[in-house]
Amino acid sequence: MKVLFIGDIVGKTGRQAVKSLLPNLASRYKIDAVIANGENAAGGFGITEKTAEELFNCGVHIITTGNHVWDKKEAVHYISKENRILRPLNYPPGVPGYGSIIYTLPNKEKIAVMNISGRVFMNTLDCPFRSGKAEAEKLKEAANVVFIDFHAEATSEKIAFGYYMDGIVSAVIGTHTHVQTADEKILSGGTAYITDAGMTGPQDSVIGIEKEQIVERFLSHMPRKYDVAGGKGILSGVIIEIDEKSGKATAIQRLQLTNP
Repeated sequence: MKVLFIGDIVGKTGRQAVKSLLPNLASRYKIDAVIANGENAAGGFGITEKTAEELFNCGVHIITTGNHVWDKKEAVHYISKENRILRPLNYPPGVPGYGSIIYTLPNKEKIAVMNISGRVFMNTLDCPFRSGKAEAEKLKEAANVVFIDFHAEATSEKIAFGYYMDGIVSAVIGTHTHVQTADEKILSGGTAYITDAGMTGPQDSVIGIEKEQIVERFLSHMPRKYDVAGGKGILSGVIIEIDEKSGKATAIQRLQLTNP
């Protein structure tokens, strides 16, 4: 099985990059499953039904999120009934939405996808290590391939989580920082890992936002409204090859493409 994971999609520029580049990517690499982090797809902060449906129509199968999942109030009801959009699994009991899914692909193969949040420099949620492992073991009863989007800030927490889940899941892919790292690898137990898959959004920006606004924020320390940058977009992500029978990853490749 070949899985394409698209890093944090930011605003219209990010959505346009997916729409423009995904069809060729899926065809060229013979992709079976497309997973994308879409928590910033709507105006750079949050997700809406309209932006989610736009991504699904582009060929994305599962959308993961993170700490911005609730930024658009209208999304709460939609997420509570649309199981193809995941919010972090380790929110407290009773929170709307789904933290994982077992999804049957068009080719009839099954993939389990989990979204989980780190805690270092993030909201204090349930322990991602304990809750992630428990959920992975449940998912493996129904699917050999288990994929995790670990949405976290600290590189040390991400790396530790990758090693903790090694051999249990097929892939641990980091999101949240919007900066792609160069540490993709297959861990000794057969788990594909990268600290951060990067951002799909405006190339000439500070993690997706107009660079002048961010520079001014650092200079003045005054709060202000942020705007998603314009200009050319980039699509960042990884392609992972997984043996369907064993659930172990055999290859991981970084991608970063410019949208013409």
